[in-house]
Amino acid sequence: MSKLLKLVIVGDGGVGKSALTIQLTQNQFIAEYDPTIENSYRKQVNIDDEVYMLDILDTAGQEEYSAMRDQYIRSGRGFLIVYSIISRPSFEAVSSFRDQILRVKDLSTYPIVIIGNKADLPDKDRKVPPMEGKELARSFGAPFLETSAKSRVNVEEAFFTLVREIKRWNQNPENEEMSPPKKRGCIIL
Repeated sequence: MSKLLKLVIVGDGGVGKSALTIQLTQNQFIAEYDPTIENSYRKQVNIDDEVYMLDILDTAGQEEYSAMRDQYIRSGRGFLIVYSIISRPSFEAVSSFRDQILRVKDLSTYPIVIIGNKADLPDKDRKVPPMEGKELARSFGAPFLETSAKSRVNVEEAFFTLVREIKRWNQNPENEEMSPPKKRGCIIL
C-alpha cells in the first residue's frame, strides 16, 4: 500500500511549476504558458524501496492569487519553491515564499527544496548563477537543484529529494506539527 504525500509547488508566475509537474506526472513538456489557478496531479512512485502516492498541488504564481496561498500551505507536507534562472525577481521572491510557509505552519523549519528551473536555457540568458541558489538554500538548511522541465533534467530528483526531506523531517520527534495546546484551567470555588 502506498503512502499519500501532499506536495505543494510554489513560486512566481512563469517559472515552470506546471511544466515540472506535468513532466513528472505525464512525461511531456508543455511549452506554452497558461497561468494556473490551481491544479492537482497524482503519481505513484517508488523511492528508496517505499511506495508513495504523490498528490502534487500546482499553485498560482500570480500575485492576485496570493490570498489563496495560506490554504495551500496548510495542506502541504512539503514544498518545492521554484524560481527561473533567467528571472532575478523570481529568485528574490523565494525568501518570501519560504517565510510564508513557516508563518502559516507556525514552525521554524519545514521540508522544502529550492529549485532553479529552466537550466536548459543558454548561459547568456542566465540572471541567477547556480552558486546564488546554493547559498540561499544553504541559508535555509534546504537542498538545492537546478532543473529543466524541457529536457527532463533533475525533474524526478527534485520531487524525490522533497520526499526524502519529508521522511527525514518526520523522523525527528522535535518536528511534530503543532496542534493547538490543550486548554487546561484551574477553577477556584
